[in-house]
Amino acid sequence: MSHDLLITGGEVVSSSGVERADVWIEAGKVRAVGSDLEAPAEVARLEASGKWVFPGLMDPQVHFREPGGEAKEDLASGSEAAIAGGVTAYCEMPNTNPATATPELLADKLERARGRSHPDYAFFLGATEENAEQLGDWESLPGCSGIKVFMGSSTGSLLIPDDPTLERVLRSGSRRVTVHSEDDPRLKERYADLVRRYPNGAPVTMHHDVRDIECAVRSTRRLLDLAERTGRRIHLLHVSTAEELDLVRERDLGDLVTVEATPNHLFLAAPECYEEHGTWAQMNPPVREARHRDALREALLDGTVTCIGSDHAPHTAEEKARPFPQSPSGIPGVQTTIALLLTAVRDGWLRREDMVRLQVEGPAKVYGILDRGPLVAGSAGTAVIVDPSRTEPLAADWLRSRSPCNPFIGRPLAGLPTEVVLRGQVVLRDGVPVGQPCGQPLRFAETREP
Repeated sequence: MSHDLLITGGEVVSSSGVERADVWIEAGKVRAVGSDLEAPAEVARLEASGKWVFPGLMDPQVHFREPGGEAKEDLASGSEAAIAGGVTAYCEMPNTNPATATPELLADKLERARGRSHPDYAFFLGATEENAEQLGDWESLPGCSGIKVFMGSSTGSLLIPDDPTLERVLRSGSRRVTVHSEDDPRLKERYADLVRRYPNGAPVTMHHDVRDIECAVRSTRRLLDLAERTGRRIHLLHVSTAEELDLVRERDLGDLVTVEATPNHLFLAAPECYEEHGTWAQMNPPVREARHRDALREALLDGTVTCIGSDHAPHTAEEKARPFPQSPSGIPGVQTTIALLLTAVRDGWLRREDMVRLQVEGPAKVYGILDRGPLVAGSAGTAVIVDPSRTEPLAADWLRSRSPCNPFIGRPLAGLPTEVVLRGQVVLRDGVPVGQPCGQPLRFAETREP
């Protein structure tokens, strides 16, 4: 169902600038953008004076835990948190139980999302040793974001720790492959040593030392070698080190390599985050010292980082209370990404235009997402409206994830999403989700139609 809507009086943001304009959406598409637009009386109005109007912002990396981990999150609760945070579309990861590693399990997730997901959605297929040669056929299935590889930090069949198997994956198919890049042999060696030294649990401040810089750099160097050898496009998820950014720049492989950053690595720094938040700041790859945070911020601006993803990874408070390293890694963040980036705009190291580049154009480029881009005539009638005057501390009772373990609770904000429009339908009003979930599968340039 499509809706007609006139958004009036806001500041419309694109990657090239900001203009005060109205946005007229008709039959789910933008009909016009301009000053003092006149629409028929029956067209609904949404007043946006004093607010910023973004095109549909996206989160290309979330873990919503369904099936198998619904105590932490499910597609309904995770997608409600997403829409409350101003996210109009997400791509969800395959490390559920069972892992999304077959067409049947992909179809199962798509069916679970139908009628329950507030934003639009798509799902990754996980690469395994067993399915490596079949991924080239499966990656074009409707609703598939692409192929996800875990070089480290996973268990069971989704772990691809060796180069020969990874090369088989890269040689099967043509879409960009998304990769968690940490060197699994080094991780196993360092964790075994940690447990020997601290059999009853270690300080969580050691997390970024155990999963050290070399774990990341060694893996990423291997991956770049294989990408260059095979010619397969890759996407480096949640890059955490200045050294990896330097490596990407030095290799200069062009569109063969794209890079993602997370808000956690952009807004937290070790060891302070572990001292203040304990295991709530524990994620993989880890938050590191301030120099890495600062290098990532610089990389947002110079184009080395292509997009931002939350890596929303919820756990229960009871799980997070376990002693390190038994405590699980992951931070829930799908609802807080946009709010955090607005603080960067306030503080002057990011622009509103950069948010569009990193949260709309970047994900669309990386994954070939169709119908997502600037608010211009003919584009999707999907928008996020932000009130920059909302400056209260981030409140725990605002969060809609099942996981309470968000280290940004209490941080002063510099704006909040107040309305979200999906194909002309208002699905978030005054910060509250409204109506029945109406998300639809994302469409991709390199997939076949159902």
